Amino acid sequence: MSTIPDGSPGRRPHPSPDGPGSGPGTAETVPASRPKAGRNLPVAIGAGLGMAAVVIASVLIQPMAFLVLAVVAVGVACWETGTAMRKGGKNVPVIPLAAAGVLIVVLAWFGGATGLLLGTAVSVAALYVWRLSEGATGYRTDVPAAALVLIQVPFLAGFVMLLATSEASEARLIDGAAAQVLIYLFAVVMSDTGGYTAGVLFGRHQMTPRISPKKSWEGLAGSVVAAALGASITLWAFFGVSFPLGVAFGVCVALAATLGDLSVSLLKRDLGIKDMSNLIPGHGGVMDRLDSILMVAPVAYVWFRYLLG
Repeated sequence: MSTIPDGSPGRRPHPSPDGPGSGPGTAETVPASRPKAGRNLPVAIGAGLGMAAVVIASVLIQPMAFLVLAVVAVGVACWETGTAMRKGGKNVPVIPLAAAGVLIVVLAWFGGATGLLLGTAVSVAALYVWRLSEGATGYRTDVPAAALVLIQVPFLAGFVMLLATSEASEARLIDGAAAQVLIYLFAVVMSDTGGYTAGVLFGRHQMTPRISPKKSWEGLAGSVVAAALGASITLWAFFGVSFPLGVAFGVCVALAATLGDLSVSLLKRDLGIKDMSNLIPGHGGVMDRLDSILMVAPVAYVWFRYLLG
């Protein structure tokens, strides 16, 4: 009987789905050693800056361009996740899932919270109709797998649409809705960057060895500190929010981002893959970049409603 690294006999280990820069920091399997970057960092940084520039430009210059960008990102993420599910043995409809994802995002943009809920409910109901013709084999796993894609990608992305189209309090310098989106995204970037940096420099203690062996508690601490700092400064600069509330916002962002990263890592580990795809040089797939961003969206939405009314 063989023993795998996590101590469980007789089970074949899945490849680690996590590369550096995804979530709250990294630590080697042996806690005493520091991690090494596993991706081409110059390429990854260049691609990341390019994506950031496109997002910022769409938010500030033309809101409809941001909708188009969101539609493309969500559609591709649904396609990637659905394809990965099929490779993992789940019979999910990839193209209909991508189309449903687009529908949910568009309805959230034009119909607000009602549109988001309606689009999600109709899409989930459509899954049951689709599955009727496929027979009973695999029913109890296929439908939940497809529903997971809808909830994890377009439903959560719908909260970004709610932020982008909300009648927010006026911000200093730019439109209030645009400010909300940029602050939310900046806090997530700060969380990921702070987590990765702290994990590389100080990571010693594994946080979730059975889910994501490279994540460390030191990285999580760096993620929390960086997000709290970035959120408190930007919320004060744009909306005059007090620093304690900004820090609380940032802490919630960091924790939600970590949860989002770990949830996708768990899915990839279960499917036995490292990345959802290889569409983005140095980053993997679109879903590999959206994992923490999507999970933070409802948290940011609730916080902004509390802070700004």
